[in-house]
Amino acid sequence: MAFMELFVFLQKNSRVKTEDMKRFTLLSIALIFIVNSAVCQKNITIKGTSENGRGRKVELTKYSDLISKTEVILDTARIGEDGTFDVRCYTNYPMLVTLQIENYAQSFYVEPAREYQVYIPRFDWNLDESRNVFFDPETLPLVFRNVPPNDINLQIDSIDRVISDFVEENSVYFDQRFRPTAAYFDSLVKVVNRKCPDGESEFVNRYKVYQLAEMKYALKFDSRKSLVERYIRNQPILYYDENYMSLFTTLYANSISKGTKDIPVYRLAHWVYNLDLDTYLDSIGMDPLLRHEQVRELAALQALQESYYNFRYYDAEMVVKMIEKLANRTKFPDHKIIAQHILDGIDQRDEGGRVMTFSLPDVEKNMVSLSDMKGKWVYIAFVRVNDAASLAEIETMAHFKDTVKMMNPNVEFVTIACDREFQKMFHFLKNSKHGDRYNWTWLHYNGNYDLLRHYQITSYPWFVLINPQGEIQYDITPAPSTGFLMNAPWINREDRNRHQRELFRY
Repeated sequence: MAFMELFVFLQKNSRVKTEDMKRFTLLSIALIFIVNSAVCQKNITIKGTSENGRGRKVELTKYSDLISKTEVILDTARIGEDGTFDVRCYTNYPMLVTLQIENYAQSFYVEPAREYQVYIPRFDWNLDESRNVFFDPETLPLVFRNVPPNDINLQIDSIDRVISDFVEENSVYFDQRFRPTAAYFDSLVKVVNRKCPDGESEFVNRYKVYQLAEMKYALKFDSRKSLVERYIRNQPILYYDENYMSLFTTLYANSISKGTKDIPVYRLAHWVYNLDLDTYLDSIGMDPLLRHEQVRELAALQALQESYYNFRYYDAEMVVKMIEKLANRTKFPDHKIIAQHILDGIDQRDEGGRVMTFSLPDVEKNMVSLSDMKGKWVYIAFVRVNDAASLAEIETMAHFKDTVKMMNPNVEFVTIACDREFQKMFHFLKNSKHGDRYNWTWLHYNGNYDLLRHYQITSYPWFVLINPQGEIQYDITPAPSTGFLMNAPWINREDRNRHQRELFRY
């Protein structure tokens, strides 16, 4: 009998004495406290030292699973004045985590009951102001100290080096522009097994096997059917193993959602639109590689997630309902969790299309809140004041601002300067030759990277339009140089035509 069921039973049983009930209640509270403590414990600690990162926020993240790839924040910390920080997490199996500071990150594996010591040498945190680190990423430099010789990161790095060195030395035989030679891949497998023999870590052993299998599939040296028979069929699904799940998602990627040999995509879309889960699962089960119920359902989850972004054939809203239906119907607990992660991931991506409020300092260092502009059209420009493209758009905004305000006074222009130093915005507005022309609301991003990530700012300038209902009007808002300011939704057709007639009059 479950613990809470026993508790209810004892309450209902009139023969249980009052004193006994009190003692049991106290025992219940103590047991709940112990269980919660066990759940909340952390068995991995990452202690870090940064040479010049004082005051910066550190985030430790991971993927919830390899199907949804929903990012989960495990812990956060702030680098102290002494340059140190520590973040913690829990796992009972090797797990890939990412340590991120501002726009820079590095991933590595952690093992249960371990303490990691990392050192971040002197680093140019302003690098993102001289180049776009989203298109040309810069790895966060991490130096691991006191690492044991059998650390799985060292073993995996050794495997990767052997593979890359062999492929580089024999690149012409692996190049897809020519005719790849399977014999050289067989030689690669022998070299890897000789230089990196199986060890005590089953995780590393699987990494080697599955990495080579994915590579073999990518080079078309083996079929999906053959690899599924060898590594997936009639074997337990290792949900917790990132190597296994990576191979699984590679082998089943787009194998269902874009249609199969026997089932065209429009028929799949029809079943999704009608929430016909039974027919959907039974039909894809005709594929010999999907006859196993557990494998079929996991592959279906992956396919439904792919379908959500295939707007040509699938209705996104009905895909979400189909995933919810599968989550409610499945008898596999892991699938229920993965389905919820997929739905959470969709919600997170949709959040990017929702307004994130903020309070940021203006040029006088007074805090200005987005909520203060509620009920107005808010045209937000994310810029850098020393960026040529940003300056050109700022000039265009200055040229049209008065005209826009005359046609609709319910429009608010907001420019958020994303230069690291507040003084750059201050000098640009107060000491530059034309600073007084830019007489609208200017704010400094104030190191709010969560805000930039929410609005998916990957280059400058970037524009966001918020309507009077407090919603984002467009996923991607046109820049002023496109003529958008004179054709924006805040201007009705009559006002636009009248304004154009007045222009032609002169």
